[in-house]
Amino acid sequence: MRALAAGRFGRDGGGAEPKGGRALVRPTRISGYASVFGAPDDALDMVMRGAFRRSLAERGAQGIRFLWQHDPARPIGVWDSAREDAHGLYLSGRLVTDTRTGRDAAALVAAGALDGLSIGFRTRSARRDPQSGLRRIFDIDLWEVSLVTFPLHPMARLDAGSTATGRAPGALDS
Repeated sequence: MRALAAGRFGRDGGGAEPKGGRALVRPTRISGYASVFGAPDDALDMVMRGAFRRSLAERGAQGIRFLWQHDPARPIGVWDSAREDAHGLYLSGRLVTDTRTGRDAAALVAAGALDGLSIGFRTRSARRDPQSGLRRIFDIDLWEVSLVTFPLHPMARLDAGSTATGRAPGALDS
């Protein structure tokens, strides 16, 4: 195992070093917009402002799963905060790097190879325009937000500051 999450050793997360002299690596922080209001995605779905309000009130950020490519068998982290603002659904969370998939995800994000976010949900209320085919979604039951290669919404991306290293720039594993 190359990296272990801080907090596993010692009360303050900076305690003992694991056998083998490997460096402890803090869970990696990422954030970004998983959904953008008022702009259609590639499936002609347009999420409207307020669509996540009920789901966020019912579940909170901790009730939203953080998955790899929408695979329920591959959770990769936890969402610490989720909120609607004027632009869309914004989340902040941590990749868990003491799993193989979490480490892979962190490495791909840090390299700039992966930056897409995508929502997994059930539609509670929507209306489709019969002429354009555009579906306006007014209420969403949000189950999960995934880190993905190809987001259905082209503006659903990680923030540029989401380096997913969990360390100071230039720091190396020992």
